[in-house]
Amino acid sequence: MMTERQRKFREQYKCDISPLYNGLVHIGVMYGAGIAATAYCASRLNGATWEWLFVIPTFIGGNFVEWLMHRYVMHRRIDVFALRAIFERHTRQHHQYFTDNDPTIDTTREFRIVFFPWRVLMVLGVFGTIIGTITGLIVDANAGYIVFMTMVGYYMTYETFHFCCHVHDNWFVRNMPFINTIRRHHTAHHNMGIMMHFNMNLTFPIADWFLRTSDLNRGLFGHLFNGYDERYVKPELKPVMARFRTGETQDSRCTLDGPKLEDAELRAMASVGSHI
Repeated sequence: MMTERQRKFREQYKCDISPLYNGLVHIGVMYGAGIAATAYCASRLNGATWEWLFVIPTFIGGNFVEWLMHRYVMHRRIDVFALRAIFERHTRQHHQYFTDNDPTIDTTREFRIVFFPWRVLMVLGVFGTIIGTITGLIVDANAGYIVFMTMVGYYMTYETFHFCCHVHDNWFVRNMPFINTIRRHHTAHHNMGIMMHFNMNLTFPIADWFLRTSDLNRGLFGHLFNGYDERYVKPELKPVMARFRTGETQDSRCTLDGPKLEDAELRAMASVGSHI
């Protein structure tokens, strides 16, 4: 159940949302721009064949960039304007609004706390254009367009999966492969005890498996198709996660900048994960 601390934060956050904000417009512009950019690039392809192989390194690279950004920017305060703003929005807002006690939304106005601002899509467009152009110059135009489309498609997959993690449980999210896996994976990440260290992927938990920052003790195939299964959660993490679900612990040991972990808890995490 939602703790009093989380309830109060939610009430204040919702009061601070601009009356001009419209959640449907927010996602409409985001998906509209992404689909339009992808369609334009697809229309520019000219007999692409082997160039489609560039989807693979772009996808894998995107998965590790996602992990790195989440771990070292969204959960680590870097005192540079844009990077600091990302930390503020993610750790100090998103992770206060959603915990594993209650990770769901009820209205479209709450899209404000789920989806990235439009400027993230614009930044991605700039970087995608640069990387796509360089690829096009080195290889050919088809490869450049495919790299750009993969980057935009990955971003829209990220946003879609993240949305599916924060809606109420339903038949689709419970049974759809990959989405049910990442929903459990991300809900566990919102536990205030482990949120700074585990389950940093939000699309496919490939980097988390490879870098040993998953809460599960499974192989890659098991990670990708785990679904809602809790049997493989690392036993060393279970006491920490249970402790930080209580209102008493959240009140006494959780701050806007993250949890205050005891040495024994840090040692337990270090014993099962890298980079702790």
